[in-house]
Amino acid sequence: MKYFLSALLLVSASLAFADGFDAVEAKLKTAMAADIRTDAETARDRNRRPIDTLKFFGLRDDMKIIELIPGGGWYTKLLAPVVKENGKYYAALGTGGIASLLRDEAGFEDAQIIDADSRVYRKDGDKFYTLETDGLGVTGVDMVLTFRNYHNFGPDGRATMNKVAFDALKHGGIYAVVDHDRRHMEADNPENRRRTDPVLAIKEIQAAGFELVDYSKLHFRPDDELRYEVGRKTVTGNTDRWTLKFIKP
Repeated sequence: MKYFLSALLLVSASLAFADGFDAVEAKLKTAMAADIRTDAETARDRNRRPIDTLKFFGLRDDMKIIELIPGGGWYTKLLAPVVKENGKYYAALGTGGIASLLRDEAGFEDAQIIDADSRVYRKDGDKFYTLETDGLGVTGVDMVLTFRNYHNFGPDGRATMNKVAFDALKHGGIYAVVDHDRRHMEADNPENRRRTDPVLAIKEIQAAGFELVDYSKLHFRPDDELRYEVGRKTVTGNTDRWTLKFIKP
């Protein structure tokens, strides 16, 4: 009997998760069809697969989430509407590109920029960015996400980013990271600057206190030979990317 009950509980939990993501998926599809998105942004939907990606990470519409280094807001325009009613969206670190979006666009009034005093910059002569911050000023969040940003930082900057993510999350919270793949232990060269060895990333993120709980092949691209800079015409939009899910114990 106990085995039957355990199986029943597992099935119930799976169904509950599916039902929960049904609501997220509906909101994502609405956000993906919104007029605020540009043609260039919608053209990337097929490659970036936001619905599948966010389902893998376990996004729910009642979560408090932080997006680190949101860039021009490609994911911001999807994430903020999903959690608007029942959760909370925060953006942190390098948020200048989305400031006008969150300030001026209808429907984004409840989204919030935090850690506005942080500095993301390159030191003279450095190829990679460094990060100065006293912390994000928010704790107990359910999920921290960052997309294709890890490669931009040197070791110190990556360590700082991982630390502030860890400090902001609640116990059991998810750290969701996606980046361009690099050959394992390959030395830096002009072609791989915007690629990151996933084994190195795992080691660094675990060193910050996280546990690796899952990975996905959603963004595996076997025809990316990992030889060329990700902005090259023959590669851009089709890079092999690792997709890693960590938890704060």
